[in-house]
Amino acid sequence: MKVIGMVAAAVLLNAAVMGMSVAADKGTKEEAVALTKKAVELYKSAGKDKAYAAINDKNGPFVDRDLYVYVVDTTGHVRAHGSNPKLLDKDMSQLKDADGKNFISELTAKVKAKQSGWVDYKWTNPISKQIEAKTTYVEPVGDLGFAVGVYK
Repeated sequence: MKVIGMVAAAVLLNAAVMGMSVAADKGTKEEAVALTKKAVELYKSAGKDKAYAAINDKNGPFVDRDLYVYVVDTTGHVRAHGSNPKLLDKDMSQLKDADGKNFISELTAKVKAKQSGWVDYKWTNPISKQIEAKTTYVEPVGDLGFAVGVYK
């Protein structure tokens, strides 16, 4: 019986460690807010060109696991994107998620209202390649919204 108990304890310990490992692969809401604020700080201190170059660098400081910064203006045009360079300068104002929700209009509404906050939608996770529930934190700076989302 002692061997069975030890095996069970080892299995539980392994499951706990594996669970922590999986959790560590995903960004948290706190990390999303911090990454957003870091991008805003760079934009304010170094200017648009340097900030956009750093944000657009897939190997740079604004991409971390499944977290990445993107910048959208109040018209829904993408000005910088840490995960998908094909979206740069694209009008995403009519973009809808898997359920048909126009989440970009919610993001731009927050920017226009000069309000930081979260917007919920469903999006393809670049790591798992699956559609997942996501929430994105957006922080307005003038006519721009700096955003980072987390998969739930």
